[in-house]
Amino acid sequence: MNEAPIRVVIAKPGLDGHDRGAKVVARALRDSGMEVIYTGLRQTAKQIVAAVVQEDARVLGMSILSGAHNQIFPEVMRLLKEQGADDVLVFAGGIIPDEDIPGLKAVGIREIFQPGTNTDDIVAFVHKALTA
Repeated sequence: MNEAPIRVVIAKPGLDGHDRGAKVVARALRDSGMEVIYTGLRQTAKQIVAAVVQEDARVLGMSILSGAHNQIFPEVMRLLKEQGADDVLVFAGGIIPDEDIPGLKAVGIREIFQPGTNTDDIVAFVHKALTA
């Protein structure tokens, strides 16, 4: 029996217009056998959560470079809970200062990947987190 592929939404929240890193991560996840939905640029928290719910995704990855992570990420987590999707595995990446990471993890972001992270580490994280 074949298991359905892991469904992942990769999102670019806020006004950030740079998506190369998000596309690299999306490709790595896809190449590892996951089904990846990329939301495109400049997504609101509501749009991101709607995509996760509509696509029945098990994983959400967000990439942000604009510095708005302390505002947008908690809002995404709140909306996921409100929509009954708080079992979705959420990770994030981008330019996120070390001192902001504990607060983001406290709202439910499971892992933060900073620039230079090997994509194999992100793929391994998703697999390990979903089988733990």
